[in-house]
Amino acid sequence: MTHKVAIIGGGVIGGGWVARFLLNGWDVAVFDPDPEAERKISEVLSNARRSLPSLYDKALPPEGSLRFHDDIGPALDGAVWVQESVPERLELKHKIHSQIVNLGPADAIIGSSTSGFKPSELNAHGGRVIVAHPFNPVYLLPLVELVGDGQTCARASDLLRAVGMYPLTVRKEIDAHIGDRLLEAVWREGLWLIKDGICTTEELDEVIRMGFGLRWAQMGLFETYRIAGGEAGMKHFMAQFGPALEWPWTKLMDVPEFTDELVDLIADQSDAQSGHMSIRALERLRDDNLVGMMRALKKTGSGAGGVLNAHEAALPQAITRDLPVTVDRTVPQSWTDYNGHMNEAHYVEASAQATDRFMEMIGADAEYVAGGQSYFTVENHVCYLDEMNEGDRLTITTQVLMGEGKRLHLFHRLLTAAGDVAATVETMLLHVDLTTRRTSLPSEAVAERLGQFARNHADLPRPESAGRGIEGGK
Repeated sequence: MTHKVAIIGGGVIGGGWVARFLLNGWDVAVFDPDPEAERKISEVLSNARRSLPSLYDKALPPEGSLRFHDDIGPALDGAVWVQESVPERLELKHKIHSQIVNLGPADAIIGSSTSGFKPSELNAHGGRVIVAHPFNPVYLLPLVELVGDGQTCARASDLLRAVGMYPLTVRKEIDAHIGDRLLEAVWREGLWLIKDGICTTEELDEVIRMGFGLRWAQMGLFETYRIAGGEAGMKHFMAQFGPALEWPWTKLMDVPEFTDELVDLIADQSDAQSGHMSIRALERLRDDNLVGMMRALKKTGSGAGGVLNAHEAALPQAITRDLPVTVDRTVPQSWTDYNGHMNEAHYVEASAQATDRFMEMIGADAEYVAGGQSYFTVENHVCYLDEMNEGDRLTITTQVLMGEGKRLHLFHRLLTAAGDVAATVETMLLHVDLTTRRTSLPSEAVAERLGQFARNHADLPRPESAGRGIEGGK
């Protein structure tokens, strides 16, 4: 059954809501008087289509329909959920909420994306709005703070979980809810650190993303501090660090005046930090980082990874009937699967690293590729012979079976620390002109270095599995 959501206000947050619902199979109607709304939302959708499906190992449902309306009434018609994301002006929200109540379905959930207003303020003139405050980008970050009527928040929670979000119902209404109160505290302290010349905007951001930001992403604040207490636990941490709360470390309650000088200082530093990238490029960088981090969190089910796992489990399953050492490393934890062994795909990944290293050894390196020439893999054949585990030493040797003309035929042996062969990967590559995208002869220098390896390996025994396809019936 397809649900319909009406998005009132198509800015940054509204556009994120559009993407979250649409890419999870909901029909979406948008009302926004901005003549640029459709263009802006289409750009947000382009980034969302690129990033959100990358979080999952199952396909998301087919996209719903997307329609833009000039009048709010048709946008509301038949909506199960109405999400208001207009600017943070209370009188404007009252006006919009009145129209939603008068023109929309009587049983529709009405959520407001407000970051600061309480339900009692939003409903001062008889509305039935709950706070449904998300975090940007809405289509990737799972948290939604719900504040308001308990039964409505419970209904909202069920629908939000169905689109892969993590609804958290706030126990009491409070200005700015939970998330933004924490962010505001860090923001205020940050303003003082910059104003007083302690750091720049870039240095402050580095402290967060290189340190506690990564810890917070998977454990939050208090669980992180519990670990800081060691074996003695949280009580020990509180006893040890609690007195620091009385020390004059912070200017938290003393907010600097937003003078033109302070605004200019922060704006200039931010321009120096990120002004060389467009907003869309920054969004794509942010999205790629979030995808990588959140996929890593899926492995342990920690934080947002647990939400992804629960959502993914609910998605329908598609039904369909004397050699050079080119790699020397340990097997990372991220290469292992449910049985603790190195996943089969990473045998190929490791062999690809060996191929890249061998290409460097014959001069087909990054500079060579930048000059418009490279080798492309056209075929791989893998034989799995032994298990590899996290932390195991992995060494790969590479034998040249043929290296003449346009062809490069390699045989990689993946060796354990004991020297046993864990797998072999036979790889055929063709030399390509990157300008024409057609096969071509390598440069004289590359051909000469490759020929030397080929001559050195010519007298070696041909590997038993070389040229062998899949064998069956034994």
